[in-house]
Amino acid sequence: MKNWQSGVETAPWTWWRGLMPVTDPWAYFDHAAVAPLSQPAASAIAKFAEQAAQVGDTVWPQWAARNEQLRKSTAKMIGCLDREVCLIPNTSTGINYVAEGWPWQPGDNVVIPEGEFPSNLFPWMNQRVKGVELRVVPRRISDNGRSQEVHVSDLIDAVDGSTRMIAASWVGYASGFRLDVAELVEQAHRRGVLVFLDAIQGLGMYPLDLQRVPVDFLAADGHKWLLGPEGAGVAMIRTEHLSKLRLGNIGWGSVKNAHNYTEPKMELRNEAARYESGSANMVGLTGLAASMEIFLTVAEHHGPAAIEQRVVGLAGLLDRQLRAAGATTTLATSEANRSGIVTFFVEGVDPVRIRERGLEQHVAVSCRGGGVRASVHAYNNEEDIERLAAVVKSFGSLQRS
Repeated sequence: MKNWQSGVETAPWTWWRGLMPVTDPWAYFDHAAVAPLSQPAASAIAKFAEQAAQVGDTVWPQWAARNEQLRKSTAKMIGCLDREVCLIPNTSTGINYVAEGWPWQPGDNVVIPEGEFPSNLFPWMNQRVKGVELRVVPRRISDNGRSQEVHVSDLIDAVDGSTRMIAASWVGYASGFRLDVAELVEQAHRRGVLVFLDAIQGLGMYPLDLQRVPVDFLAADGHKWLLGPEGAGVAMIRTEHLSKLRLGNIGWGSVKNAHNYTEPKMELRNEAARYESGSANMVGLTGLAASMEIFLTVAEHHGPAAIEQRVVGLAGLLDRQLRAAGATTTLATSEANRSGIVTFFVEGVDPVRIRERGLEQHVAVSCRGGGVRASVHAYNNEEDIERLAAVVKSFGSLQRS
C-alpha cells in the first residue's frame, strides 16, 4: 500500500472508496452488522500472517508496538489519555468489565433505554443477583411518527438517589437514532450519576472529545464502522474510576512487571491496560490499527466533523431515494440525531425477501427492528444508493403488475 494516503486532501471520499475492495462489485450497506475490511486492514493482516509463518515471535516486539500505536490512535480519536484505553476482544467484554467490577450495593439501580442491543442489556440484568435494579426507559415515537427516539430528559427522569449509572448506546442498532451524549453526560453528572457509552455504532463516525464530554466508560468493537476484523476492539475507563472497579479477569498482563515470570508480584498496572490480562489478539488488533488510520487521516485533513457530515448527508439522500421508491423509513427528524443507519419497510413485503433480492444484485443490507436496515458509510456513493433504491422499486413493480 505504497503512498496510500495520496488523494485524501482533494477527494477524500473517492480516495476512501479506493481503499475498499468490496466496492467491486458490491453496494455494501451492512456496516452496522459486520463491515468489509479496508485494504489497509487486509494488508496488515496478510503481513502479520506472513511474518508469523516465516519468522514466528522473533518480531513480537513489533506486534506489541502496533498494539500500543492502536492505543494512542484511539486516545487521539476520542480525546482521552493513552492510559485510559484498554484493548478488548468485543464490546460485551468492555461492558462486563464495568458491570461486574463496579462496587454495587443492594438497592442501587442502573438506567438504560428501551431497545438496547443485548450486549448492553444482559450485563446489567445480571447484577440483579447483587440487589441492583435495572430501569428500562421507554423510547418515544417522533412527532412525525417515523422514528423511535431516546430523549435525555426521559432517562434523567428515571434517575433517583440510588441511581449509580446510565448505560446507553450512542446510536440505536435498529432505530439509527443518535443520542445527545454531551447533554446526557452533563445532566447525569449534575446528579452524581456515571455514564457508560456503548459506542460500537458510532465510534469513528461522529466526533467525540472526552475532554469536553467526560463520558465515564466506553466500549466498542472494531468490526462495524471502523472497518476492522471481528474480535478486536477498544474500551475507555477514566483514570479516576479505575481503582473503584474490581478486576475479575486477572492474568500475567495485568501487573506492572508483566514479563517478570520468575518473581511475579501482584502489583496491578495503574492504567486501563490492567484488563489486558493475557495474550492479545495480535492479528485482529493489527488490522484494526491499520484501518483506524483512515479515520484519523480524514480528520487531520478535513476536520473532526467531516465524516459525520458526509455520512449524515448520505443517509438523508438514501432516505429520500427509499421513500421515492415506495418505502417507509425511520430516519430521525433532527440531523443531530441521525446516523448512517436508515431502517425501512415496504408494505406487504417480508424484509427477508428484500434482503435476499439485494444479495442477488450484490446489494448488502440486514433485517433489524422488524424492517430492513441499511447502514451507509462515508465511502459509499450515490450510485450505491441508486442500486439499493432499484431493489426496492422492483417490489413495487411486481405489486402493480
